[in-house]
Amino acid sequence: MERTNSTDRRRFLTTGAAVLGATAAAQLWLPQVAQTIEPPLPHGVFSLGVASGDPLPDGIVLWTRLAPKPLSGGGMPDRAVTVQWEVAEDERFKGIVRRGTARAVPGLAHSVHVDVRGLRPDRAYWYRFRTGGQISPVGRTRTAPDPQRSGGRLRVALASCQNWQHGYFTPYADMLHQDPDVVLFVGDYIYEGRPSSTAVRRHESADEPYTLVQYRNRHAQYRTDPLLVAMHAAAPWVVTFDDHEVDNDFAGEVPQDPDKQSHRAFVARLTAAYQAYYEHMPVRTSAVPNGPRIQMYRRLEFGRLARLNVLDTRQFRTDQATSQKGARNPSATMLGARQKRWLLDGLHRSPAQWNLIASQIMMAETDLQVGPGKLWYYDAWDGYQAERNAFLKELATVRNPVVLSGDRHMTMVSDLRRDFADPRSAVVGAEFVGTSVSSGGDPDLKAFHRDWDPRKADNPHWKLIDTHRGYHLFDIRHDGIDAQVRVPSTVLRPRSASRTFARLRVEAGKPGVRRV
Repeated sequence: MERTNSTDRRRFLTTGAAVLGATAAAQLWLPQVAQTIEPPLPHGVFSLGVASGDPLPDGIVLWTRLAPKPLSGGGMPDRAVTVQWEVAEDERFKGIVRRGTARAVPGLAHSVHVDVRGLRPDRAYWYRFRTGGQISPVGRTRTAPDPQRSGGRLRVALASCQNWQHGYFTPYADMLHQDPDVVLFVGDYIYEGRPSSTAVRRHESADEPYTLVQYRNRHAQYRTDPLLVAMHAAAPWVVTFDDHEVDNDFAGEVPQDPDKQSHRAFVARLTAAYQAYYEHMPVRTSAVPNGPRIQMYRRLEFGRLARLNVLDTRQFRTDQATSQKGARNPSATMLGARQKRWLLDGLHRSPAQWNLIASQIMMAETDLQVGPGKLWYYDAWDGYQAERNAFLKELATVRNPVVLSGDRHMTMVSDLRRDFADPRSAVVGAEFVGTSVSSGGDPDLKAFHRDWDPRKADNPHWKLIDTHRGYHLFDIRHDGIDAQVRVPSTVLRPRSASRTFARLRVEAGKPGVRRV
């Protein structure tokens, strides 16, 4: 994608007020939309900031949630509220190109999801909201390139696993400076754990969330992190959930602990969790949940340079195996039949140079057993061997497939092989498992190397494993993908210097990945 004018970009990224509070530019907003007289609102309705997501060549989703008391149910009156929105070609809003109104209703926690259309492809835009005499922070977003464009560059930041209690969301300070075109977040946006007295930051409440109000409060707490607020306001996000947005290691409608959560109770929990997730994410209204169901797998196009297939590896999977025999069960599925057909059709018919797959769960094999034999994580694709192997066979006929994953709290970069039982089998793609933003806290490097170095010989497809916190940054061009593993020195402080821990490259037409 073409980059934003450097002066405008620098001004936006270095002006803290642009992303952390009401900006001077926002204060210049003279209302030009007819206002409906409504009762006064509490002060601070835009406490959770603004966000954008799921860019199209002509459109973008704009998000905010009115919540003057974010950790106490929101604090809004029990009535619908009219919210004005504006989109401009400059951060001072001299060139407004779209404006309108939306209704923030109590049933959706006074969240706002505006699907703006009629924009120009591959352009930066600025946006803001207003209601009750209060003005939101200004956000910056970007549309996708023209569908027929094959050149240019796309800069993608891959993030996952941000546990409030394990540390600050320090990597976002560096990500903000790196100025990605889009942020891809592949799961564990919140954690459902109980508060810990020894945590770096304590979760709100006294227990795990189970009800809608409790999930809303947990999401809202995470949304108060200033660096997360800033990153949401600086670039569009593409999101999908993993397990901790609901319950650790859940599968479909099966909880982690079915002996403690009845099916009826867990379905109610799913319903609450999915609704709160939708209310806090910049996704289209096609994702409005229907009870314990939410439509999250979807496809986004970035010209003919890249097609992004966003998966849902939680709702449609069968329950996890508990043995190697179960992991090889040919009827076990991670994706479900309908999503699998959708994915394969999109890959085989893709006009794009790069076919990206956002998978919450690691696809490459992780053999934990040192020496002969195998030992797998059954929650990952290793627990669904037949479906994984059939999918890898299909990847052999797909143009430049690259899988982008999370979950592990580690960087794990691998070649994807046709058959992991045969280390000599053909390489069919590459996978980048991004490390966590904060989950796991600062790493114990000695313990990591003691545990994981002996396993490298049994996993020759691994090109890099590391345990630092951080994120991955990709510069995607027609001839290749250049990747950086960006790591801060600590997540025990909100700000910390970051560095490039490793550089890797995927060459077009050459499956696999190499360090550079």
